[in-house]
Amino acid sequence: MAATACSTAPLLGGARLPVVVAASPPPSVLLLPRRNFPSPLRLHDAPRLSLLRAKASSEDTSSSAATGDELIEDLKAKWDAVENKSTVLTYAGGAIVALWLSSVIVGAVNSVPLLPKFMELVGLGYTGWFVYRYLLFKESRKELADDVDSLKKRIAGTE
Repeated sequence: MAATACSTAPLLGGARLPVVVAASPPPSVLLLPRRNFPSPLRLHDAPRLSLLRAKASSEDTSSSAATGDELIEDLKAKWDAVENKSTVLTYAGGAIVALWLSSVIVGAVNSVPLLPKFMELVGLGYTGWFVYRYLLFKESRKELADDVDSLKKRIAGTE
């Protein structure tokens, strides 16, 4: 049998808790067979892999830089095409304030005991209802797709 040592650990208020420390692992751990898994990388592959990584990273940065420049030019063109810039800025500011306010509300709700768990339960129930109502049967999936298409048309102003 493995030798064990016993000591005490101090607790709050001056009480002491006995702690047992094993000197060696239990025999069941020692009897487990060792498994030799093949290494996925070998030492002679290292220079080739580093060259491949360097080449891939240089291609990624050049393509992402080109995509970033294209994105900035596209955004500039769209911003120049906007007639009511003050309205867009007002909506953007309102969206930021709404995001901040919703974050504050979620933080307040999260601090109330048991309310987050109740909200998770409500969300789980709604998810189950949504799956049953719209995703489970073929006819209801078609209905959902039609509703989404009509909403897209209303938002785009083509309906």
